[in-house]
Amino acid sequence: MTQAGAVNEATLTVRHGELLGPVLGRVVGMLAARASCPIDRLDDALLLTDAVAAHAPGHTANGSVRVYVRADRDEGLVLRVGPLRAGGADALLESASLPGVGNVFERVADEVRAEGDELHLRLAFRP
Repeated sequence: MTQAGAVNEATLTVRHGELLGPVLGRVVGMLAARASCPIDRLDDALLLTDAVAAHAPGHTANGSVRVYVRADRDEGLVLRVGPLRAGGADALLESASLPGVGNVFERVADEVRAEGDELHLRLAFRP
């Protein structure tokens, strides 16, 4: 449980795309646990990290993927992926659509926004 006023966030920059999934998944798991994330929402958070890891490396400007992660009980999990190349946030969002499933980000996250050169995702811990 995080204490009032405690910072529960991290910014990752990963230069080797194959490391993004394992590293991001562990960091999100740690921060979500500290924020008392329910187990079913942790599964959803890991689905988001898997989708980011699978698709973000192809949309970066310099080959590195930077992800800001914050988790708290009130706001839930917040991910900001970027900076991405011009049009990369929209392209990343579009690339996460799977046949028969739809868009992973939109199906799992409570809020999805392509804003400038970043993709913003938010997953609420409470209904």
